[in-house]
Amino acid sequence: MHPLISRYIARHEPRHDWRIHAKSVAGTTASVSLIGALAASTGLPLLLAPLGPTALLMFSQPESPGAQPINIFAGYLIGTIMAVLAMQVVPEPWWLATLCVGLTMLIMLVLRVTHSPAAAVPLLAYSGPVDPLTLFAVLFLSCTLLVLVGVIVHRLPPSRRYPLPLVQEIDGE
Repeated sequence: MHPLISRYIARHEPRHDWRIHAKSVAGTTASVSLIGALAASTGLPLLLAPLGPTALLMFSQPESPGAQPINIFAGYLIGTIMAVLAMQVVPEPWWLATLCVGLTMLIMLVLRVTHSPAAAVPLLAYSGPVDPLTLFAVLFLSCTLLVLVGVIVHRLPPSRRYPLPLVQEIDGE
């Protein structure tokens, strides 16, 4: 195979034991199902599309920075703040939602709390009218449920460390 082509099709994720994959799928399914059941019983719009990729990241790659609780909560908070501010300023143009995606990404990068699914929150807010307080509450509750289920599931065999322990920063970074 040509080296240029193989560079684009090479897989970079390590192989895992089938039990880790099964546990990841079970954790993702259980946490999203819990959120869906709570949504159905309360009438709150808790089952939001970006939560699926959040669950996948948290359960399949718990060691990644984007899967850590601070990144999940801060990422969704930043995305929600950007969406709410934009909706308050100019609720119509589509380009404002796309600008908010970029600003959400910039703020997450600067604060070192990147969680890519949270960048979709401004698009979510523009796709339908959402009350700002409801959006904050729904995302906070959903993130809390995901992280709690993640902490529990990752302690089951084969156990994986989640969340990661605090890493001491090197001076100058």
